[in-house]
Amino acid sequence: MKFQCGEPEAGRRALPIRALGLDVDGVLSDGRLYFTSAGEEMKAFHAHDGHGLKMLRQAGMEVVIITSRASPILERRCADLGIHHLYQGAVDKLAAMGDFLQLAGLEAEQFGFVGDDLMDLPVLRAAGLACSVPNGHEDVRDQVHVVTSLPGGSGAVREITDFLLRCQSRYDEFLQAAR
Repeated sequence: MKFQCGEPEAGRRALPIRALGLDVDGVLSDGRLYFTSAGEEMKAFHAHDGHGLKMLRQAGMEVVIITSRASPILERRCADLGIHHLYQGAVDKLAAMGDFLQLAGLEAEQFGFVGDDLMDLPVLRAAGLACSVPNGHEDVRDQVHVVTSLPGGSGAVREITDFLLRCQSRYDEFLQAAR
């Protein structure tokens, strides 16, 4: 992990976060689009990311998915993880963020977002904590507070969830429960 809670900017921004928003393709998945010969879409998700999102929810944080694509596979993954805030086909991701913040009663400073491409920039610029992945677009990586060491779809989201929990002194609760 290249970022630490002790880093002034990222660590300071992590403290008030009460909700984490995620793009899907390139963040929760590796960004590649797989289709069967019948035209059905396939995606692979990393188990570590899923467990990290469950830990965030157990710690009282909200999780929201904001993606420009729509996928029944994503609906199933959200159901498996207990994620109730899902914005699919979101052409205007910033509007989706605003809708979620109003629904959740949160301010932008309390919202972290993980994105990887240019359409994520409006949300990343508005969020209290902006994160990306090393396989994200260069212009995105240059404008965020945190870039994970692992690529999207390979545990990058877990790096962010662990970072948030550590910065908010909640991670040890999960370590103790695992003993």
